Amino acid sequence: MKTFKRNAVIITVLLFVCVAAYLNWSYNNNSDTETAAGASPLDTSSSAVDNDAAPSASDASLFYNPSDSTAVNKEYFDSARLNRQQAADAAAATLTSVSKTDGASKEMVDAALEEISQIASNSIKEAQLEDLIKAKGFADCVVYISDDGINVTVPAPQDGLPASSVAKITDIVTSETDYKAADMKIIEVK
Repeated sequence: MKTFKRNAVIITVLLFVCVAAYLNWSYNNNSDTETAAGASPLDTSSSAVDNDAAPSASDASLFYNPSDSTAVNKEYFDSARLNRQQAADAAAATLTSVSKTDGASKEMVDAALEEISQIASNSIKEAQLEDLIKAKGFADCVVYISDDGINVTVPAPQDGLPASSVAKITDIVTSETDYKAADMKIIEVK
């Protein structure tokens, strides 16, 4: 019975990780297809966009424009997202193999399953935060959640992010997670 429960938990967690990876891939493909088809990423008719917090004219450089240098940034963000997902998948696979090792103690198996669950939870939360940050007018972003804090990577104009943009990101992260502003690092990609 214990083996069945353990295997059921492992399969469930792996299923969550796979679903999170698929949703991330699906979302990225949809946004690429829309941009390629000529749909404007600036379309604010979506109900996910808070019209009261619409980006100001000074934030206009944060939007993806294929004719300027931010096209290179898109490749960076896609690569960073892929690397993050591959690292999470590799960690989950390692932990799964540890939990299936013959002779593994119950504590070791429980710790591995808890870590797998945390990886899946972080993956989902990262995708949610990315969606919320993009809804506030940023062209792209990548969020990394770790025990030490949260790193948010966003495209920035050459003169840096305006204080209003930093405040928007900070507000999203602190309201959607248990992290404080001091636990957060915003990385600007120019």
